[in-house]
Amino acid sequence: MANDQKQYQDRIDRLYEKLREEARQGGYHLNPDIEFTKDLVEGLLINEERYGYQSCPCRLSSGTKQGDIDIICPCDYRDADVVEYDACYCGLYVSRSIVDGKKKLTKVPERRPPIETRAKHQPSGSASALRLSLPIWRCRVCGYLCARDNPPEVCPICRAKSDRFEKFLDKT
Repeated sequence: MANDQKQYQDRIDRLYEKLREEARQGGYHLNPDIEFTKDLVEGLLINEERYGYQSCPCRLSSGTKQGDIDIICPCDYRDADVVEYDACYCGLYVSRSIVDGKKKLTKVPERRPPIETRAKHQPSGSASALRLSLPIWRCRVCGYLCARDNPPEVCPICRAKSDRFEKFLDKT
């Protein structure tokens, strides 16, 4: 039993280090409260075991990847929350001001629309004047755009996986 607990703690530590390094490389910051942050990381692992993907540990998951695509960590709301409230909804990602102790973590209101009003993002504007030889893919997490046949395996900006991309404009 003790060995199982150590292995589980090692999984938490490995994911924490991976997220910390990815955050650093992407210009993001994890919450400096390591115990709190590792509790969130454990929640990500629990959700991955339960659902097959790392949905936000502070939100109720639907249990279907497509229904939860906007709350797979890092969620679609992270950047806007960090800019407006200095932290994402669950507090995993924080601003430099929080890391430096200039601001305190405060409650972040839920930005995710209620299920009955959620609609799949539809790109605004018209592509009728454009002649595209490749489709344009948009990262739902950070907004990164790229023109290629398929989305990248990992977003070069925020490290979100390819399933977090949506076709923004199709080739014409």
